[in-house]
Amino acid sequence: MPRYRLTLEYDGSGFAGWQRQKDVRSVQQTFEEAVQAISGGLTVDTIVAGRTDAGVHARGQVVHFDLDRDFTPDRIRDGLNFYLRENRIAVLDAAIVDADFSARLSATRRHYLYRILNRRPPPAIEAGSVWHVPVPLDAEAMHAAAQRLLGHHDFNSFRSTECQAKSSLRTLDALRVMRADDEIHVTTSSRSFLHNQVRILTGTLKLVGEGRWTADDVSAALAKADRRAAGPTAPPEGLCLMQVDY
Repeated sequence: MPRYRLTLEYDGSGFAGWQRQKDVRSVQQTFEEAVQAISGGLTVDTIVAGRTDAGVHARGQVVHFDLDRDFTPDRIRDGLNFYLRENRIAVLDAAIVDADFSARLSATRRHYLYRILNRRPPPAIEAGSVWHVPVPLDAEAMHAAAQRLLGHHDFNSFRSTECQAKSSLRTLDALRVMRADDEIHVTTSSRSFLHNQVRILTGTLKLVGEGRWTADDVSAALAKADRRAAGPTAPPEGLCLMQVDY
């Protein structure tokens, strides 16, 4: 039984996140229905690198599944894209991999980008893909504060109260803030992230960009290991899973 590894991109708008849920539309359910369509009704269990939340996008999501039928990688890519064409989900590439490969467990690093549109006028073309913040933000101050969060820490202040991870200890390998014309980009990398961690990091750094917080305030929030100590959770639409390393 071959194991397939696929790289996906999708627009998370209108989905209740990756994970299959009762009575709501998810990326997983939509994708698995496409697999059933090309395989003659075979049921598959998909494993994904990152279970993105409702409204979060992906440009480099990785998924694997076993299928009791042989397809060439090109055929499975093109066949799935035919059935997914109206769902804003696309298979970028496909490959047959060893049976011990896991999209989740084999991953060594995940990379996210959060986009803030920082201008007075609201977005038109980019609506649904950015967080619109009309007040001026100081990207340099945000970046300087972000460096206080690098390394191995207890990130309990920066995870959802609904996070189910047993430990809030994580190692943040990179966290950068830079301005690109009217946008501010927050990029971050880690082997794994806590639930809502990137969005809470971004919401906290926005307070710094507005001049309401300092870098010392960010350090203090981290040290308290209490969700109430950190800033707000940034909205999902600005977040995108860009790449997964193996």
